[in-house]
Amino acid sequence: MTKIKKSRRDFLKAAGITGGAAGVAAVALASKPVKAAVPESGKSSGYQETEHVKKYYELARF
Repeated sequence: MTKIKKSRRDFLKAAGITGGAAGVAAVALASKPVKAAVPESGKSSGYQETEHVKKYYELARF
């Protein structure tokens, strides 16, 4: 079996090329915009101050 000795510089070159290719692939695959989910009622759920949130505020002294 022949042992091939690669230099650190060769490894870093390959890593840079691979990273660049992954970035290009990610951009190419993400070409479709994604819309946010909307509840069926059409009303946004948003922030709600429930009992556990009020208790947290009380304990944290907000």
